[in-house]
Amino acid sequence: MSTPPLAASGMAPGPFAGAQAQQAAREVNTASLCRIGQETVQDIVYRTMEIFQLLRNMQLPNGVTYHTGTYQDRLAKLQDHLRQLSILFRKLRLVYDKCNENCGGMDPIPVEKLKQKNQQLKQIMDQLRNLIWDINAMLAMRS
Repeated sequence: MSTPPLAASGMAPGPFAGAQAQQAAREVNTASLCRIGQETVQDIVYRTMEIFQLLRNMQLPNGVTYHTGTYQDRLAKLQDHLRQLSILFRKLRLVYDKCNENCGGMDPIPVEKLKQKNQQLKQIMDQLRNLIWDINAMLAMRS
């Protein structure tokens, strides 16, 4: 295990350093889990599209002369995709359960409050952008 940054620097950790580090690790872990969940959902969508592509190209053996080898190959490929899709759904369920476990004590933030916070952040970014533009313009006039 690695040494925590405070211990490595020679500073004595405060009484809440362990709890804070644990909380930070939990938040990072939850963020990583969410990213993994997002990637898993993208994999599920991709696999599902591949399955539909296989089904679209697959002809049913309804009295038409059809090579059984080709049919068996496509059927095996389809079954493999379905098996992988099942694994991805199980993985997604595990990630979902772990995220819920990590976020159990957190209160959900209402959507309207999130929209309000996003609007405030957008205004601040616009103000900063305008300030930087004004500073650059002033510097350009001096030169």
